[in-house]
Amino acid sequence: MRALLAKKIGMTQVNDDKGHQVPVTVMQVGPCTVVQRKTAANDGYEAVQLGFLDQKEQRLSKGEAGHFKKNGVKPAKVLREVRLDAGDDLKPGETVTVKLFEGVSHVDVIGVTKGQGFQGVVKRHRMAGGPASHGHMSHRRIGAIGQRTWPARIMKLKRMPGHMGNTSITVQNLRVIQVRPDDNVILVEGSIPGPTGATVLIRKAVKKIK
Repeated sequence: MRALLAKKIGMTQVNDDKGHQVPVTVMQVGPCTVVQRKTAANDGYEAVQLGFLDQKEQRLSKGEAGHFKKNGVKPAKVLREVRLDAGDDLKPGETVTVKLFEGVSHVDVIGVTKGQGFQGVVKRHRMAGGPASHGHMSHRRIGAIGQRTWPARIMKLKRMPGHMGNTSITVQNLRVIQVRPDDNVILVEGSIPGPTGATVLIRKAVKKIK
């Protein structure tokens, strides 16, 4: 198993093993409960559905409540499916904690960035905009975007004003500074997507060379 659900607590700074001051993001990792087990025989692949953060039963729909009761686990706010590695055998009701990342040097964090609403090209794409001097009428506009007689249209993927943020981002190869099993906390170097309190998926680094 390579990943767990986590909650972003915030940022601070600590000293690493060499005494260097490092900016870190603090995350509450788990404990995550195995809600459902997917098998190759029934589903075509090996995976588990993890539940994170307790939820009141009255806030669930009948279908959601039945799903938790069928597997004999407590209701959870967040559900996420995670693939299993070869040899992993987890059953509904078992708990996975931050101890999964003990001895891991680097992790990847998947989260949703902060939404910025509708933004122009200067903020969204860091374009220069028009001249700011007296007499000019298009200070922060995009400029020419069209074509001539051929192809006489705006090309696809043209950078234009629009909705900024609120997209899924993966930050790779973040160095693990500390793992605190007693507090269910992990400290990683650098920043991660999303606001304080956001739910993210933290996994063992995929591309990091061992």
